[in-house]
Amino acid sequence: MKLRLRVLVAVSTLTLAVTGAGVGTGAESANAGAATRDCPPAQIFATDNTAIITDPADPRLKTRLTRFDHEVRGIIHANGARPGPSKLLNGLFWSRELQQTTYERSREFDIGHVSPDGLRHIAGVIGKRYYQESVLTFRCLARMSPATDAVEIQAPGVSPTALRDALLADPEARDQLGGGSVTLDGRLILVTPVADLPVAKELTQALGVDWDTAQVRYGDEEFVS
Repeated sequence: MKLRLRVLVAVSTLTLAVTGAGVGTGAESANAGAATRDCPPAQIFATDNTAIITDPADPRLKTRLTRFDHEVRGIIHANGARPGPSKLLNGLFWSRELQQTTYERSREFDIGHVSPDGLRHIAGVIGKRYYQESVLTFRCLARMSPATDAVEIQAPGVSPTALRDALLADPEARDQLGGGSVTLDGRLILVTPVADLPVAKELTQALGVDWDTAQVRYGDEEFVS
């Protein structure tokens, strides 16, 4: 994305409890298996926006990024991977450097038949074409994979306004997570390092989300510059 953010954007359910790795409830362990089965092999979170938007009523936030969707799917296909569905996202992000929030429309693209190097290359092509400082990728992996360093949390019943209010009210979550995204049907998406999972869990609970309804997928994240 335009800024180097810890979350998007955004993207197994919790088997890493707040008290330590590898500890989870029975419900969390059951959800982890379902989340792993549902997780696409790879995802890219990207936008063609290069502006800092501070007004949530800005008309640029109404775009559906239809042309961008078509063009990115073409880039994915041209580089030997298989484009899957994409989701339109409303994001709110916090920049420590600028000490301000920015709103953004973006898309999450599911990708199949792609290697880690191929995913990195595709993200680099997208970043260069749309003048992005970095593009976030996420590969779904087993929790115990040596390459696993991040989680993608998805939770229903969240609005962009609620996410904005929760982040503004919680400086720790704002600074550590950097922000988050919400789909048009109200599904929260956070991508964050495993170490920040407790903070992300607290944020989702502050948003009124029942943690047992959340999915937490383990994998590898990378900001491709």
